[in-house]
Amino acid sequence: MNSTDQGSLSGPSEADDSSAVAVPEAIEGFVPPEQRPEPWVQLKYYSFHPCVYPPMIGVVSRNARAGSLVNVYDKAGRPFGNGLYNPRARVPLRMFHHGRERVGEEHLTALIESAVSLRLTTLDLPAHTNAFRVIHSDGDSLSGLVVDRFDDVLSIEVHSLGMAQRLPGWLPLLHARLGTRKAVVEVEDRIARLEGILKPTLPNDLVRSVKIREHGIRYEVNLELGHKTGFFCDQRENRRRLAAFTRGARVLDLCCYTGGFSLAAKILGGAEDVTGVDLDETAIAQARRNANLNQARVCWIHCDAFSYARQMQRNGTQWEVVVLDPPKLVLSRDEADEGVRKYEDLNQLAVRLVRPGGFFVTCSCSGLLSAEDFERIVAKSAHRAARPLQILDRTGPGPDHPVMSNAPDGRYLKVLWARVK
Repeated sequence: MNSTDQGSLSGPSEADDSSAVAVPEAIEGFVPPEQRPEPWVQLKYYSFHPCVYPPMIGVVSRNARAGSLVNVYDKAGRPFGNGLYNPRARVPLRMFHHGRERVGEEHLTALIESAVSLRLTTLDLPAHTNAFRVIHSDGDSLSGLVVDRFDDVLSIEVHSLGMAQRLPGWLPLLHARLGTRKAVVEVEDRIARLEGILKPTLPNDLVRSVKIREHGIRYEVNLELGHKTGFFCDQRENRRRLAAFTRGARVLDLCCYTGGFSLAAKILGGAEDVTGVDLDETAIAQARRNANLNQARVCWIHCDAFSYARQMQRNGTQWEVVVLDPPKLVLSRDEADEGVRKYEDLNQLAVRLVRPGGFFVTCSCSGLLSAEDFERIVAKSAHRAARPLQILDRTGPGPDHPVMSNAPDGRYLKVLWARVK
C-alpha cells in the first residue's frame, strides 16, 4: 500500500516502531503534523546521507506524489531539510538540502548554477579540455543526475524521476552557461521502470557522436553505443599523469575501452610501443578511430583481458608499464565475493606481465569496494605472484567529480600507482 491510499498520513504508526516520535511536548522544535507545510516526509532514523531508503522513512503526508519536492522532518518531528520523493523508487527520498530553513525549487536551480560555476570559474576546465563532468549526482547535491559536457553536446544520465521531471526546465540554463546546443539523455530501462520515468517525454537530440579534446589529444565520443555517458572524464588527470612513466617504454593497456590511457602513453608520454586490449569490439573499433584522429600507431587487440594476460604469461611477454582499468566488477553487495575474486585474479595476472622495476597502474570503479579493501586486494594479488609492490601513490577522479562529506561512498574511482620489484 502506498502513501496515496492511507487517509491523511501513511507509513508505520508510533506503536509500530520503537524509534517513532517522542512525546511532542518534550521536544524543542517539534512541528505537529497538521501544522507542517505539505507535502512532507518524516524519517524514522537520523541520517545525513542524500539517499534515504524505505526502512528509514516513517510517516508521509497524503499529497506527497511521485516527484514531489517535500519538506523533511527528523524522527522527532523537527524540520530537517528538503528532498525529492518517489514512493515507488528503490531510493524513495533523495535529499538535496539539510537544515531547519525550508527551501523550494529555486534552491535546486541554485545548485545547478553552483555546479556549473565550480567547473567554469573555480576549476577553469575549458582552458584545458572541452570534455568534463558538469553535474556529479550526490557530489553536487543533485542526487540522481549526471551531466557531462562533450564540446557542444550535453550527455546526461538520469536515475531519479524528480530529476527527469525538472530536466527540461534546466536545459536552457545549462546550454546558456556552457555554450552547448544539444543534449542526449539516457535512462536505463530498469531504472525507468522502477522510477516511473517516461523516456519519450524527455528531450533528446539525435546526436550519435561528437569530437572532443583532452590535453591536446582528440577523441571521438560515441553517444549512441558508448558506456555510461560515452567517455570516462574521471580518468582525465590520471591519463596525463601516466605520461610521466612511459617515455621510451613498452606499454600494455588492459581493458583499454576507447584508448584513453593508450593514447596518453603514446602521444603525451612518448612510449615506444603501446598495446591496447579490450573485449568490447565496439570500443576497440572506436579506439582505432581515435588513434587515426591523432595519427598515432597503437596495436589494438580485441580479446578478453583474462585470456590475453594468461597467454602472454605463457609466452613470457612483459612490458615496462602495465595499466589495468577494468569495468566495475563488484556490481552489488550480493555479488561482492565474486567481484573481489575477479579483481584478485586479474591483478595477479596483470602484475606478472610487468618487467622487474617496471610500473603498474591498477584501477577500480566499484563504488562498493573501499580504497582500503582495493589496496589489500592488489597487495594480496601481487604477493601471490611473488611480485611485491613499491606503492608510489593513490589517486582518484579529477576535481570535476567531487565527493560530499555526507556521501563518502561517492568516492568510487580508485587508482593505485606502484613499481614492481
